[in-house]
Amino acid sequence: MNFLLFFLVAISLFFFGGIRIIFEYKRALKFRFGKYIQILNPGFRWIIPIVETVNIVDIRVITINIDSQEVMTEDNVPCSIDGVVFFKISDPEKAVLEVEEYNFAITQLAQAALRDVCGKVELDTILSKREEMGKNIKSIVEKETEVWGIVIIDVKIKDIQLPENMRRMMANQAEAERSRRARVILALAEEEAAENLLKAGKMIDESPSAIKLRLYQTLANIASEKNSTILFPFPEEVLPRPQKKNNKSKTV
Repeated sequence: MNFLLFFLVAISLFFFGGIRIIFEYKRALKFRFGKYIQILNPGFRWIIPIVETVNIVDIRVITINIDSQEVMTEDNVPCSIDGVVFFKISDPEKAVLEVEEYNFAITQLAQAALRDVCGKVELDTILSKREEMGKNIKSIVEKETEVWGIVIIDVKIKDIQLPENMRRMMANQAEAERSRRARVILALAEEEAAENLLKAGKMIDESPSAIKLRLYQTLANIASEKNSTILFPFPEEVLPRPQKKNNKSKTV
């Protein structure tokens, strides 16, 4: 009886010890005595305990950081640049059998590619064309990872740290540019105002009624600002009136 109970317990442990549940976003590589057998798809799977083992691989998009790298740009400006890599395993078999610790390998490749790409361009290019720099890094890394069954989705440059003196120089340059734009806008505004005054003067010269209306408006503004009474020492009719231009030539 004890032997039967022991046998049942051993069989149960043997059975339950081989149960594997594989999630939809993962794949499992099965090995028998260390030799690769097949890929196990998601669902309930059973392997022979001790004899067989599995290696689980996540096939979702994986994100790894590119540590900050000291880069000397083409115009001899030192800066620290970091980034992020997005990749996905397209062939779990190659990712496990062809490379050891693919996360570490991709990180090293991305760091080397970042130094190589950013070291061949000037600082202004890095600051203004981050998207283009990321694409160049991606093209270099994916050439190496293709044989590993890994697809590089994207590479982004996250942060660029400049020396303190460079930051001050760029801030001064931006301030000078804003001042230049302000002076240009002010000059354009003064030019427009002068043109409007010239047009208004021509209209007043051509219309006697416009002179009177302008005079009344000015007097109204003065009266509203100061509580005073304005007296005319002469009648309105003696105000000078603009003479109409006679374009006709005199005949002799």
